[in-house]
Amino acid sequence: MFRNLSIFRVCTVLAAACLAAGSAPAQSAVSTSSPLTPLHATPYSSTTATGVQIYMCEYDSAHHLAWLFRSPQATLYDPVGRAVFQHDAGPSWQAHDGSRIVGHPIAQMASASPGSIPQLLLETTSDDKNGNSSGELSGVRYVQRLNTVGGSAPAQMCTAEHQIAYSPYFANYVFWK
Repeated sequence: MFRNLSIFRVCTVLAAACLAAGSAPAQSAVSTSSPLTPLHATPYSSTTATGVQIYMCEYDSAHHLAWLFRSPQATLYDPVGRAVFQHDAGPSWQAHDGSRIVGHPIAQMASASPGSIPQLLLETTSDDKNGNSSGELSGVRYVQRLNTVGGSAPAQMCTAEHQIAYSPYFANYVFWK
């Protein structure tokens, strides 16, 4: 079957490592020591997001067309790659069990990646319309957005009112209780 036993052994070790990684408890790959780390809180969940920042072309106060931020739209994945939260306008995060939180920024700093959206610390409140006080996001007090790449308003000028642009981005989100 396998002509080279060493290749078979390498494949077996790699397969076992992949299976073990899928069944092991998730460990955070995101540093929780940042100037945006909340005090007196405990990290609960570390995720990776991929999605878009949505911008709309509107007139500014000088009556010039400009890109204005409207909302994010992203899926957040746990360390083993399972989709766990949806991120939308508000900004809000919703778990599969229906629990939902809304955040407002309390601190920010520039991204290490030039031309990217800033890193944030957001304070949250529950917005669970189903009364799910024991949902996955219940008790989450803060959300960090870290390691942002992309997501900035388009560099080209917008040309028509209500024109929409989608700017792809990547970030890590850490949820704190």
